[in-house]
Amino acid sequence: MISGLHAIVYAPNVYKVRAFLRDVLGLRSVDAGHGWLIFAAPPAELAAHPIDAGKPHHELYLMCDDLKATIKDLKTKGVECSAVTEERWGSLTMIQLPGGGELGLYQPKHPTALGIE
Repeated sequence: MISGLHAIVYAPNVYKVRAFLRDVLGLRSVDAGHGWLIFAAPPAELAAHPIDAGKPHHELYLMCDDLKATIKDLKTKGVECSAVTEERWGSLTMIQLPGGGELGLYQPKHPTALGIE
């Protein structure tokens, strides 16, 4: 039935973000036509969280096994990361995307659904 998950990152300078995903994060891609790159993502999981008030929204986070090592590696590639915060569910930083915006990166403290079938 469901064969995959497609996430979209909107940015003022999409070409810089695409180059970042390809050259810095090392994600492979296919060209869907006219340079429109679709990137292969690492294994994913999907959660649903309740909200008390406000408009429903969606969030996108990358996950890693060792946040400190990943931040160190990203910094050698010129990537700016925010200070790490300790959340109930994981250690979190925000990656600054070139051309605007940010993307969450965290080391989970919770069991993950990665690798289950």
